[in-house]
Amino acid sequence: MVKHQPLQQVYEKQLCLSFLTGIYGCRWKRYQRSHDDSSKWECAWFIILCSTFSLLLFWAYFWLEAHNDYNQFNWLLYNRSGEWKDGTVPILATTAVGFSYITFLMILALCHISLGQQLNLYWIHKVGVLAALITTVSGVVSIDDVWGDEWDIILISLQSTGPFLHIGALAAVTVLGWLVAEQVVRAERTKFHMILLLVYLSVLLALYMAPLAISSPCIMDKNSLKSRPDVIGRRGAPMLAPENTLMSFNKALQQGVSSLEADVTVSLDGVPFLMRDRTLKRTTDIAKVFPDRQHEDASLFNWTEIRSLNAGQWFLENDPFWTVGSLTGRDRNRIRNLTVCSLVEMLRLAARANRSALLYLRRPPPEHPHYKTWIMDTLVRRTLFMGLTESLLVTWTPDTDRGRVRGLQQTSLEKLSVEELRHRESYLVGPQIVTVYPVNEPWLYSVLWCSGVSSVSSDTPQVLRKVPYPIWLMSPDKYCLVWITSDLVSIAIVIGIFIFQKWRMSGMQNYNPEQIMLSAVARRPSRDVNIMKEKLIFSGTKTQEKDELSLYHENGYANVHSQVVSVPVCAGCDSYTYDGITW
Repeated sequence: MVKHQPLQQVYEKQLCLSFLTGIYGCRWKRYQRSHDDSSKWECAWFIILCSTFSLLLFWAYFWLEAHNDYNQFNWLLYNRSGEWKDGTVPILATTAVGFSYITFLMILALCHISLGQQLNLYWIHKVGVLAALITTVSGVVSIDDVWGDEWDIILISLQSTGPFLHIGALAAVTVLGWLVAEQVVRAERTKFHMILLLVYLSVLLALYMAPLAISSPCIMDKNSLKSRPDVIGRRGAPMLAPENTLMSFNKALQQGVSSLEADVTVSLDGVPFLMRDRTLKRTTDIAKVFPDRQHEDASLFNWTEIRSLNAGQWFLENDPFWTVGSLTGRDRNRIRNLTVCSLVEMLRLAARANRSALLYLRRPPPEHPHYKTWIMDTLVRRTLFMGLTESLLVTWTPDTDRGRVRGLQQTSLEKLSVEELRHRESYLVGPQIVTVYPVNEPWLYSVLWCSGVSSVSSDTPQVLRKVPYPIWLMSPDKYCLVWITSDLVSIAIVIGIFIFQKWRMSGMQNYNPEQIMLSAVARRPSRDVNIMKEKLIFSGTKTQEKDELSLYHENGYANVHSQVVSVPVCAGCDSYTYDGITW
């Protein structure tokens, strides 16, 4: 006797898995998923995704640490384009969006690997990954051309962040051990799995020994810490008032700077004044007063013409440091009426405050009447005539006319070796002081403090004033303890992960993947149940009616609701007995 029994196929909704496969590969349907090995083409795309993520991580770290020199970058762009704009805003915005997008795809890819799903990156994501990769490579090449010296900030920043990045990288690689162990402990080990294990262990070992290569000046005994470096107001306090103006220098003195730094050029009639740029276009309203001369060299104007220009309105309009909103109404009104500052005015201010001055001199063009005698006629004679050098210390640069000028301390902007410094030692008047510029971030100030730097030149004296002690300082013994402890914890976690994955896999292998588990459960059809009618032939003399049979299979297995019947799929099996029923 043959009876046909309707079967129900029950599918469990897996929202998380649907989300992962849908977003990553646009595979929203159950039948679109696959546990087969990923193709070589998709593996290649995964490698491209990892490379893009690594490059974007480096790019984002660079711009995070380069925050110290954003204004310098904008100034370089201004010199090339002739228009002032904050070029860091579009770069930071695109970097944030690209890094978030690629990081999200990386997380989805790792989840696919963890769940055993086939990697199948959607074509739109492939376009996005290529766009992010090409854009980042183009950015790196452009920065190397425009701002190549700034790459040094990465090496300097690693002296501050190195110990913490090491712990973060160690934690990340330790967590990745879950995926590696899941791949390696499988029964069907291949050469690829062995290579993967070898690479993972090599990276892990390298991270364990990385502190041997980390050299940070902040890893030192507290007793060896030198005195706090002096802060020099670079063009005054340019975040609080327009650079190279009397108001800016007054603001810097209010922040307790030890010296004032300024850029000096000379007018057509021999008056030294303060100006950073070669033209007056960026920092004055020359486009309104002298529209036909806005591209001329600043030193080709006489002092009367220069003095008639407004030197503060540009600061309120351009907001170069994004600080105008924090200024008081009184300060804004003062800024609107500022004029170009002369060298004598700045030196008098420094003398009254008993502060020194550091001057960067710019030679006028060859057609200037003071081209050959610019230093003696404009700096030495005027300052000596005013009697200013008797009451303050004046340091000047560049490195010219050292043998002819006496009475002023001289310095150099060059990066010199120890031998060259000793060779020029006879020309240096006064103490030899190492000053680093620009230093605008507390982390950089802390590293230089631990390094024993004497003084720093800063655009943000109001920020560095709030750093009474290095951000972090750790003794070598304490750092060794942290290093060894983190390594031991990582080793214990990795070993535990591999043991757990081995136990987990061995437990799964006890099941026969060819078993089909059936459950006799009475349940009403619902919208969550897909009815699939099939035929089941029962052989024998003893039969029993069943209300419904639910069949649920996932990954070659069937779930068990109550009573379970194991039906091996094999040839030559005619009947099965369960609960007194022969099939």
